[in-house]
Amino acid sequence: MSANRTESVERALSILNAFSTQRPEMTLAELAEETGLHKSTILRLTNSMDIFGFIQRDASGRFSVGPSVWRLGLIFRRDFLRRSDVAPALKMLVEATGETASFYVKAGQDRVCLYRENSPNLLRFHVEEGMRLKLSTGASGMVLRHFSGEPIGDLSAFNKNGTATSVGQTNPNISSIAAPVFSPDGDLLGALTVSGLSDRLNEQAREAVTPLLERLARTLARKESSI
Repeated sequence: MSANRTESVERALSILNAFSTQRPEMTLAELAEETGLHKSTILRLTNSMDIFGFIQRDASGRFSVGPSVWRLGLIFRRDFLRRSDVAPALKMLVEATGETASFYVKAGQDRVCLYRENSPNLLRFHVEEGMRLKLSTGASGMVLRHFSGEPIGDLSAFNKNGTATSVGQTNPNISSIAAPVFSPDGDLLGALTVSGLSDRLNEQAREAVTPLLERLARTLARKESSI
């Protein structure tokens, strides 16, 4: 373990990361299986986390995240575009393509889905708000890296307006297209993205949605200027 890392903190964070929208509650045994930690370690850490509101446990013994996680999430979102501004753009993209639309922001070496509107199709690219994905994959990852000044090498995936296309990077069956969203001062705010099955979101479909995607990205920039 590096001298710059604290093992107990990393264990506590692994407990928080174990929860998802699919598994918002877990038993002690499930947490132990998910994290690889001993049950006694989980109990010791969650007792401390409960004091500060990061973990809570109900009468049946099931664990869930506490209200302090929500409070920190609100603080994180405060520095970005509001849901009320982004949601209409996401809905328009879903209606136009039938695929999932999302707004990603850069968070360290990850990209975080800040807002999303999932595809109505049963077979779809499904993403949840707050989900962290690799910054090194996907059209949104390319946009966030490139326009935050990180070298990405081959720029052939970008068009002249800075919109990027990805095929099979995050998932071999998924394609995506993402446009950068800038503030009026030119700062990168995030990446407006459409993702879907490659056989539906093919080259023709991506070309068809590109003008709408780029127009909505420019509209979100104007929304930011009014905040």
